[in-house]
Amino acid sequence: MRHTRFIATTCISTGAAVLLAFGIAGLRAQGQGGGRTAEAFFAALDTNKDGTLTRPEMESGFSSWFTDWDKTHSGALTQSQIRDGISTLLPAPPAVKPGQANTFNPAGNSTPIAVPQAAVDAMMAALPTTPGAKPMHARRVLVMAHTGAGGFVHASISLAAKAVEALGNQGGLWTTTVSYDAADINTDNLKKYDAIFLDSTTACFLDDPDPAVTAARRAAFLNFVRSGKGIAGIHAATDAYHTDCLASEATAKNGGPGLNVGALVLASRIVTAADKDNDGTVSQQEWTALADDWFQKLDTANTGKVTDADFVAHFNSLLPPLDMRRLGLESKPVLQWTEFNTLIGGYFKFHWPDPQLITVKIDDPNSPLTAMFHGKEFEIHDETYTFEQESFSRRNVHVLTSIDYDKMSAEDKAKEEHPRTDGDYALSYIRREGKGRVFYEGHGHSYRVYAMTPMLEHIRAGIQYALGDLKADDSPSVK
Repeated sequence: MRHTRFIATTCISTGAAVLLAFGIAGLRAQGQGGGRTAEAFFAALDTNKDGTLTRPEMESGFSSWFTDWDKTHSGALTQSQIRDGISTLLPAPPAVKPGQANTFNPAGNSTPIAVPQAAVDAMMAALPTTPGAKPMHARRVLVMAHTGAGGFVHASISLAAKAVEALGNQGGLWTTTVSYDAADINTDNLKKYDAIFLDSTTACFLDDPDPAVTAARRAAFLNFVRSGKGIAGIHAATDAYHTDCLASEATAKNGGPGLNVGALVLASRIVTAADKDNDGTVSQQEWTALADDWFQKLDTANTGKVTDADFVAHFNSLLPPLDMRRLGLESKPVLQWTEFNTLIGGYFKFHWPDPQLITVKIDDPNSPLTAMFHGKEFEIHDETYTFEQESFSRRNVHVLTSIDYDKMSAEDKAKEEHPRTDGDYALSYIRREGKGRVFYEGHGHSYRVYAMTPMLEHIRAGIQYALGDLKADDSPSVK
């Protein structure tokens, strides 16, 4: 739902899974790299490199792009062809810095992203003062912070791990081990732990190039919880195993070009502006008209030239706002591990961008996992996930909290293409998996979530439920 990212994939469903976890605030202005995008366009059009752009240069550049990008010689450009062409013009993504929203790593993450000290301090200051449930015996929690190849790496992963550790240290509830290595999910190693915390583990986070290794890890994971232990997951733990893992991993391994999100967004805006006959493509006539329109908008003084500075300053105003429905991200998922999708309760389809205001409804005010909310709805600003209609059902989970969908504006509702027909947007829930227990909380994208004491209490209660130290009604909400 909340961060420019580059997607190593060959299928749009993988793009859907990871793009929409990117902060739309950045996309509206062509991301934090909007200036770099404009500079790249100007550099490609300014053929004589004199720092100014003339109308003939604009027209010639657009004409050359049309010829190069129309690979099928159809006389019209599709959005994907425009996207791929733009990708060749744009710069590589900048390195991730402390405090930057998020990133994308084609090979998956293996090291933590640094968290600003201010975010850590805010989380520590918000730790609950109320005691947690008394553990039955010494507990150990493994935080799995690895994302799979082609997965989106949330900047909040490290902060969530620190929060789990801090919550466990309070009152000696559990000890925490944080791992960025999927190989730690194996039968022998898991004997040391009572619960696994899935820390925004996107894509196919347990998979290995060796199918036998993948099968062993998956089996160890399922046996762990089904034998009586627990799984707790936050935010992007549901953004896993609903994409074409094999295609994504092969692209990453082979050094494929991947999908540039900035290019995807810009292409969708270009099609919105240029496709006057609404046939989904841009003809050569429409393309030429777009170039003429751009130059007229840029050459406000009618000098016949546009400077680099003016081009960059006014680039974003050349095109209409992003229309999410133009992105074409509603393709059906490619399920890779249906047992995981059932276990985690659903799989990600769409998110409202951070900082979307959401009213959280308390579905089970009698549960010890919602006691900290005192039965009262509350508001939160975060990147809020929704689930594919077929993947989430109250027949499979016991819902704790959900979106008060009736309080969302019609404008916000309209941002989601093909919304759930039942209007059921769960946020947190618990369920039984064999003899074990599963807890999931959909929020947790933004640092600010970890500075909310009730949310930290809720996460703590969820982990203690997964550990078996906090008893709760976990029967399905709909029998």
